[in-house]
Amino acid sequence: MATEPKNIDILVVDDEPKMRHILRIILEEAGYSVCEAQNGVEALEIINQNRCGVVFTDLKMDGMDGMEVLRRVKESHPEIPVVVITAFGSIESAVEAMKADALDYIVKPFEEEKILLTAERSLKFYRLAEENRTLREAISESFDFSNIVTNSLVMLKLLKEAALVSKSPQTTILITGESGTGKELLAKTIHYNSDRRNNRFVAFNCAALAPGLVESELFGYEKGAFTGANQRRIGKFEVANGGTIFLDEIADLSLEAQAKVLRVIQEREFERVGGNTSVVVDVRVVAATNQTLKEKVEKGEFREDLYYRINVFPLHLPPLRERKEDVLLLAEFFAKEYGARLGRTEVRLTENAKKLLLHQDWPGNVRELENTIERVMILSSNGLIDKEQLSFLSPGTDEDRERGIAGVDLFSGGIDLETLERNLVVKALESTGNNQVAAAKLLGLTRSKLRSRLKNLHKTEK
Repeated sequence: MATEPKNIDILVVDDEPKMRHILRIILEEAGYSVCEAQNGVEALEIINQNRCGVVFTDLKMDGMDGMEVLRRVKESHPEIPVVVITAFGSIESAVEAMKADALDYIVKPFEEEKILLTAERSLKFYRLAEENRTLREAISESFDFSNIVTNSLVMLKLLKEAALVSKSPQTTILITGESGTGKELLAKTIHYNSDRRNNRFVAFNCAALAPGLVESELFGYEKGAFTGANQRRIGKFEVANGGTIFLDEIADLSLEAQAKVLRVIQEREFERVGGNTSVVVDVRVVAATNQTLKEKVEKGEFREDLYYRINVFPLHLPPLRERKEDVLLLAEFFAKEYGARLGRTEVRLTENAKKLLLHQDWPGNVRELENTIERVMILSSNGLIDKEQLSFLSPGTDEDRERGIAGVDLFSGGIDLETLERNLVVKALESTGNNQVAAAKLLGLTRSKLRSRLKNLHKTEK
């Protein structure tokens, strides 16, 4: 029967029992849990079967020496700090140990204070690494493509493309779409599903600052570069080194800043403001805009060469009004999320509430829908969302709803009935969140007749 893994603060590895005993007393009196191993093989077995925070290993041991223990631990458990202790101190052995990623190197005879300070520092290092690992795992799970809420075929195709480009960590991406469609969420999801996930995702809104300040924020500045520059400052590109920089509203960059961004993408280097030394970075650029860059290029407001550099892999997020099948899905998702935060044990949208939500155009897209649901969850004391809580939304009229589906103008050139029928069916399904029973009712059909028409329309499309 397998033994339960133990939490061990410090593992002491030494082939001298007396030395292991001395270290154990020093460390246990300071409150650390300690385990002993008399050789490298035993140490690796203990590490593989338990959760160890730090390894203190002697350098000179029969069989597997301390350097081999260090290397083997770093291969299997890189997060565990290793401290090498030896009576045969030399610059060469110290350099070798540090190159093999030892956290510290202690020469015998050692002082008790040195052991305790090293133990404290090493455990802090280990706990921070564990905390970061746990956080990265949680972030990766939160930003998994499958966790993006959608039933839309257009969105599912988009997510498939985004998942593919996430595996190409050097490719520059341009995300387009109206405000509130989730451009930054998509950029984060791409980052956390790429090989860059262990490095930073840095977001910068190009429209948030005055043009004169943008370059200092993106590229940093040297001390004395301008009045008030009392010390060197690292810019966003440098902070994102190894990771991803998300340039939101890139259409609002000045032409001068555009030239510098172009250079970073092409050359992977730049100078800080007021500096002459090139800073080399490895960054994936994900740009986003709610404007039509092609038009800005034609007007001379956006560099054509930069446009082609960032438009390597374009992804377009459709507005919520073009994917009505996601409205109720998202509404219920947000209702559960905010319901949990507010302690609502049961959350439900009534049919009247669903109809009202489906009738909206949502010019603010997913962000507007989320804000709406947050508001109504606060107004709802029992978690039930009805039209009363949504009274601030536009109710529309029966005539509006009828024309929204069936309003048709006749022209002298005539109309294509097949196309009209297809459009009516699509509109009815969109308006009802893909509910075939409700869509059939809007069209004055039975569900079986609607399904029959859908099959016929599908055949004509082939």
